Amino acid sequence: MTDPSTVYDRLRTQILELERLPGSRVTERGLEAELGASRTPLRAALQRLEAEGLIAHEGRGWQVSPIDLGEIGRLSELRDALETAAVRHTCARAGDDAITAIARTLDTQQSAHGHDAAVRAGEDFHVRLAALSGNHFFADAVQSAMTRLARTRWLEVRTEETRRAAWEEHRAIVELVGRRDADAAAERIHAHIVATHDRLLAALDADARGLRARGLAIVR
Repeated sequence: MTDPSTVYDRLRTQILELERLPGSRVTERGLEAELGASRTPLRAALQRLEAEGLIAHEGRGWQVSPIDLGEIGRLSELRDALETAAVRHTCARAGDDAITAIARTLDTQQSAHGHDAAVRAGEDFHVRLAALSGNHFFADAVQSAMTRLARTRWLEVRTEETRRAAWEEHRAIVELVGRRDADAAAERIHAHIVATHDRLLAALDADARGLRARGLAIVR
């Protein structure tokens, strides 16, 4: 395994699925042996994961970044400011066909199951909606925030109930955008981001003992 993208995908999945726990140490030598990767593609993958906030340098090695509740809260505040502003522009600027396309995508995702499908669908929805604002800086910033929240979003949508709740909230937002109701759409996105954050905290609290018993590092 020498392709940097393949190494990156493998490590990222392990981190997101908590196979590699937040706070755990990793070494380049150990990863070389485990993944069959040479040093150059491995370092490229590690640097990419570092840019996403999933790992960090620790001495001469690496550490899977702890889950930082303070950072999660700040990112949620950032998303709130960005996405409520972006959706107002989307209501004014997006074409009917583009809005319909997002609604149709949501409908095809209604029966999607599993963490990966739910996380990818959620990220796709928020980035596409921001892109329809006509200002790519909104979409770029939302993409960056969603990337840094990817691991915690895996925790947030672990159950069918939470996945269904997120889908219903997305569908309600699109309906308001289709009506060109900017105020209501902005308020609904605000409520969705708050609800997403609350679901994550509830998931962490519910499983705190078991997660910590496995060595999960959570910074409050």
